[in-house]
Amino acid sequence: MSHSVRNPCQRNIPSQIRVNFVLDLSEIPSDSELSNIESEEYIDYHGKRADTRKHGGLRPAAIACVVEMLLSLITSCNGVTLVDYFLKSMHYSVAESSNMVTNFLGTAFLLSIFWGFISDSYLTRFTVFVISGILQLMGLLMLTYQAQNPNLQPPENQTPSFIEAIFLYIGLYAIAIGVGGVRATLPAHGGDQLDENNKSLISSYFSWYFFCLCIGGLLSTSVMVPIEQKYGWSTNFMIMVFVMSLALCTFVAGFPLYRYKIPSGSPLTRIIQVMYIFVLVSSVRNTTVSTVGSLNHDVTEHLLEREQFRDKFKTKHTLNKALMDSNISVSQVKETKTFLGLLPIFVTTIMMNCCVAQILTFSVQQGNLMNKKLYNLTIPTQSIAVIPILISLIFIILFEQFKKINKHKDTTNIKFSKPLFRIGLGLALVSISMFVASIIESMRLEAFKNGKTLHVFWLTFQYILLGIGDTLTLGGMLEFFYSEAPESMRSICTSLSWCSSSMGLFLSSLLVSLSNAISGKFGMQWFGGKDLNHSRLDLFYALLCVINVLNFMLYVYFAKRY
Repeated sequence: MSHSVRNPCQRNIPSQIRVNFVLDLSEIPSDSELSNIESEEYIDYHGKRADTRKHGGLRPAAIACVVEMLLSLITSCNGVTLVDYFLKSMHYSVAESSNMVTNFLGTAFLLSIFWGFISDSYLTRFTVFVISGILQLMGLLMLTYQAQNPNLQPPENQTPSFIEAIFLYIGLYAIAIGVGGVRATLPAHGGDQLDENNKSLISSYFSWYFFCLCIGGLLSTSVMVPIEQKYGWSTNFMIMVFVMSLALCTFVAGFPLYRYKIPSGSPLTRIIQVMYIFVLVSSVRNTTVSTVGSLNHDVTEHLLEREQFRDKFKTKHTLNKALMDSNISVSQVKETKTFLGLLPIFVTTIMMNCCVAQILTFSVQQGNLMNKKLYNLTIPTQSIAVIPILISLIFIILFEQFKKINKHKDTTNIKFSKPLFRIGLGLALVSISMFVASIIESMRLEAFKNGKTLHVFWLTFQYILLGIGDTLTLGGMLEFFYSEAPESMRSICTSLSWCSSSMGLFLSSLLVSLSNAISGKFGMQWFGGKDLNHSRLDLFYALLCVINVLNFMLYVYFAKRY
């Protein structure tokens, strides 16, 4: 039997949060009546309910991994070669070229949040991938045409004209928009093909997904960089156009095998609604909240228990107050609390990506000033990245073999199998890498002052530490954000991994500008010289080391409370 209970103080509560509380637990609404946000319904390409025997499974998930390998080759190639293209072909300055690449990649990864929102709310991940893939292909075609057409390139020792710059930026940011879309949807689309209750399978999928991402980076540094240096950027761009076309065709060819998650409407709107009601309830006088909240306490706890809700960061009974509004469902509160619980982990990974940005900019410039001779061969600086990539690939294979050997044993207590532990280990390695990088840059500057040139292989130490740290952190982030995300927000939450990369790139540019401005007030700008031989990159690396240590301590605090 249900009763309509109204508190005498209820007249003081805004009308939108007045409710009639259900006290008879036998009449609690069913889960389907509460919300369809957590619906597990998938459809096939005909729009009918997906048959698990025909749709989804390992084959379509494997297609996502293969496509990621091709896309990673393109993105990595752009990251390591565009600096030289802007510098030598378009005649921008060193600082402008570095900032253009940083801003390009930062924008691309940041846009993954926008595309993630679209695919979670309105369009399927398949549709968003195809649209953004076509945009990326169009941008590559524009850059290829410009690289082949002397009329769209500036004369020697001149910067691009307005038309040449506009053509370049349209092509460049069409690629960026496309990259954001494919990064937001592809990992989540592959994960959707698998049984989410099989945690071991989901974990293995993201391990092999990241393995394919590393393979793409390996092919980029070992194959594409030498091709660019021998045959020029025009050939490089044509190869990337072919690879992008192949990736699109491969992905689309699997459409009969896929199962598609039905978009559930805007999750951000639901989160804002919960937060708004929570603020309204919290703003009411304490006596009113206590009296009314107590009436709903048993019902709220019962419902949250049925939803198997896990309390994130000790926030018990806080956002639950939003349930006092009859328009707010338990699923909405769960969705909000889960998403908010992921944000501290996301924020503490940004600094790591700030350090990764140094490989794309300063480490390349360091290598250009070092001895790159190995017998009769000249080693491209970018090719040093092959070493940490190979180590990462070997690590992933060994990790998966370990899980395979122990598949009949309980590995839940093994720390390394937990993504939060791997993320933390990666952050620790990044801190160490910045310490090592500072020492090596000091050695390089000392050698320069003595008229000597340090060999480029000294950079291997920081590349290995930073590369392995990035592998552990990014791989762990992809698995963690997908596995912990509300089902209605998996594209957005997976995009947090790439958004972290984006903010790290922008933070890198900000720290360079700030450190340069502040150091200038004390006599000498750290980056005031004409090149790194007349700069203090070693002090900048030391600063990054200190910031990363503090960031790591903050991460440990949040990870333990998760």
